[in-house]
Formats: sequence, C-alpha cells, structure tokens
Amino acid sequence: MPRIDINDKYSCCGCGACEAICPTKAISIDIDEEGFLYPSFDDARCLNCGKCLKTCAFRADKIAPYPRRDGDGVSCYAVQHSDDTVRAASRSGGIFTALSDRVLAMGGVVYGCAMDGVLRARHVRADSVEGRDAMRGSKYIESDMRGVFPLVEADLNTGIEVLFSGTSCQVAGLLSYLGKPYENLLRVDIVCHGVPSPKVWADYVRWIERENNGRCTAVDFRDKGRFGWRAHTETLYLNDGSKVVSGETYRRIFYGHRALRRSCYECPYKSVEHPSDLTIGDYWGVEDAAPEFDDNRGVSLVLVNTARGREAFEYCKPVLRWKATEIEKSLQPPLKAPFDEPSDRGLFWKRYDSWDFSRIAKSYGTLTFRARLRKKLKRAFHLV
Repeated sequence: MPRIDINDKYSCCGCGACEAICPTKAISIDIDEEGFLYPSFDDARCLNCGKCLKTCAFRADKIAPYPRRDGDGVSCYAVQHSDDTVRAASRSGGIFTALSDRVLAMGGVVYGCAMDGVLRARHVRADSVEGRDAMRGSKYIESDMRGVFPLVEADLNTGIEVLFSGTSCQVAGLLSYLGKPYENLLRVDIVCHGVPSPKVWADYVRWIERENNGRCTAVDFRDKGRFGWRAHTETLYLNDGSKVVSGETYRRIFYGHRALRRSCYECPYKSVEHPSDLTIGDYWGVEDAAPEFDDNRGVSLVLVNTARGREAFEYCKPVLRWKATEIEKSLQPPLKAPFDEPSDRGLFWKRYDSWDFSRIAKSYGTLTFRARLRKKLKRAFHLV
C-alpha cells in the first residue's frame, strides 16, 4: 500500500500523527535544514500498511466537511476575562484561562504549547494551574508535537476531561489519529497566521545574546505589558537581571512570510471551517465589531463551532465579559485564505545558509523607508 510522501513538504504540517500511528515505529520525526519537523522512514521496519497515509490530516478526505455545525452555524463573540489580572497575563482576552480553569476544576488535564527554555516550543500536558499558565501567551515558532497524541489518547481512555489546544492542523491531526469521537475531549484551535521556523528564532536569540554580551533567560514574543495589546514587539530578558532587549526584528521576518513552513502556504484550514469545538485568537477588527471592548489591554475572538463548544462557553460566561458580534466584521486574513508564498522565499533561505544573522536582520528585519512612513502615519491617525 502507498505511504505518505516525505518529500512533499507542502503537504505536511508536522503534527506527528503518522509517527504516532505507525505500528512498527518505522517513522521518526526529524528536524530539516530549515528547522522544521518532518517524518522520515526506516524502510527495514516499514510494513507498507498505509496507516500513515490514512491518518495524514492534510489528505482531502480528512479536511472537510467536519460534523461541527451548531444549530445555525458558527457563533462569534468578543470576550474579555472579568479578572484583569488574568487578562494581563494572557496574550489576548483570557478566554483560554477560563476554558482550561473549567477543565482543571473537573479533575481534567490540559494540553497546549509552552516554551522549552527560550529556543524551542513543545506541546505539554498540565494537570495544575501552574502547568497551564506556562501555555499562556503567544509563541511564534513551530511547536514540537512528538509523543503527545498517545498521551492524549491514554488520558481520554481513562474518562477524565481533556482540553487539547493547538493550531487547526494539530487539532485535525489529533482527531485523525484518534479515529473516533470522545465526549470528554474539548478541542480548541487558535487563529493561526502561519508557523515560523524555530531555527530562525533560535538564531535570532543567539544574535541578541552576542550583541548584548548576555544570556537570554526568558522571552515574550509579544510584550503586551510594556507596549500594549495592539503592538507586536518581542522582549528578551537577559541573565544579569537588568538587561531587557525589545524590538521588532523577528516580527518583521515573521510577517515577511519567507520563514513560514511550506504547508502554511497551502493550509486548508484558513477559513471559518475549523476542526475544533472553539476557535480563539486576538480580535483584530474589534474597533468596528465591539468598540467598547477596544481598550488596548486585550480582547479575544471566540468562534463557537459545535454544541460541545457552546456548552463550555456557556459554563465560562460568569467569569467573562462578552458580546455577540457579526462574523462578517471578524474575518481577519487567516480566516479567509492562506498567505501566498513569497516569490523570493528560496532566495531568503539560500542567503540564510551563507549570511551571518546580523546581515539577515538588517535585510529582512528592518523596515523600509516606505513602511516606516506608513507606520508613522498610522500612529498619527490613532492619536487623532
């Protein structure tokens, strides 16, 4: 039987479902030259059973339609946690904390992305508030999913409540791996712009360390506390306890889209059709959809996709400030279509292999004159 094509990098999101489902452990997930995770085969162990291909969440018959409609369809909300301390510690409005608090209070577990040191991110399991808190905040790099799906399955089979959060493709990969519905699984996906390379992030951190003669001990990909919710400024904390380095170099590389995973350019989940019970993210466009929530301290977009998602959201409402909004006013770009692959992506990676990072930062992490002018005009408009 056919197996997944490991050479087609546009058709692999790195979720690891193929590795998890392989009965002989013939598949391993390894880091490629761009820093992303991809499967490789041990031909001596492969049975050619085809399970890896059947489980791949990027296959057309795995993508749509999802049996997820809740009555009249997707419901859309602007949401803020009523505890401003929680909101301050969250990337957007604190909806993830409210949902996961519910599951933890029921004796359940939460799976989500957390930083493993300062260079990489990985999916982890938490059965405590402290463990869950490590999942809060944005991580603009690919999350390592290796070994996670079997843990989720084992927890589900015990009957406890499980919240799994991740990108749409990661949620889809879990569902495909499980192969059957679980009433005790709450699926939460995030509105995903695209997945950047962990290699680029790690090289950026090391460059900052060299430039500042220190060691990075903590990172904040989007420093809401110092710069406000709308800003996208990364902050790195160095080991001497006083040095704090903030900037927008990595942000500009990210939004240039050259460092994204190849599958992100052909992502089938860039729409309002999601494989989750709830879709959450920053509520860009809230100034039109719910202007009374627009205080620059964070507001969550929540799409309720299923009856199970509706049940969880209703349970959380007592600790939320919320408002039903029009989905037409909430369709930020990642809810419409994937971003195009830049025509110079190949050139970027060719240069990346031969240039030092300071040159990459200057060429791809610095605003052009036109972009700087647009930024100043936009800032002046908001002040008015």
